Parts: sequence; C-alpha cells; structure tokens
Amino acid sequence: MHEAVEIFRALADPTRLAVFETVAAQEMSVTELTRRFDVSQPAISQHLAALRLSGLVLQRKEGRQVYYRADAAGMKPLTSWISRHEAFWQEKMPRLKALLKEMPKEKVE
Repeated sequence: MHEAVEIFRALADPTRLAVFETVAAQEMSVTELTRRFDVSQPAISQHLAALRLSGLVLQRKEGRQVYYRADAAGMKPLTSWISRHEAFWQEKMPRLKALLKEMPKEKVE
C-alpha cells in the first residue's frame, strides 16, 4: 500500500505526470524534456528525481547526457492496488444496486 501511495503522490503533480507520460512514450534527456515543457531545467530535474525515487523512471548515462525512460515494473504496486480495489467493488456493486432498488423513492416537489 505504501508504494502505491508514493506513486499516486508522484503522479499527482500535472507537470510531473506529463513528464512521466512523455518518457513512457520515448526515452529522453533532461535537455529534450526541458525544451518540451514550459519549466526550467532544475524543475524538470526535480520532477525526474521524484519519479525516480517512486520507482517510475530509470536513468541511463551516456557521456555527459542522462536519459530517462519509464520503468514498467515501477507501476506494479499501483496496478496491484487497483486490482485489489476493483475486485472489492465488483463484489459489492450488485449488493449496492439491489439495495438501491429496495429503497423507497422520495418525491421531489
């Protein structure tokens, strides 16, 4: 659960989410990412650090350039959390529907 919370926290920032989606589509350097977003290079680096700490991106050094790409394994805690909750709601939904059908309808005047 703790890992899923960290992933949610990391992806809660709209710019960070956009950076993650960008490196999920294609490996990019900090310089390339800075050109794509209307934020400074230090801000992009901070976003990448948060994504790296939450396990969502990997970095690769090539000379002086550092390249980032999404790490599919980093999403596993989140997908596990969603699966557990999906099973819970699929089990509860028919009971909720039945209960709502049994409830008396209020008249709106």
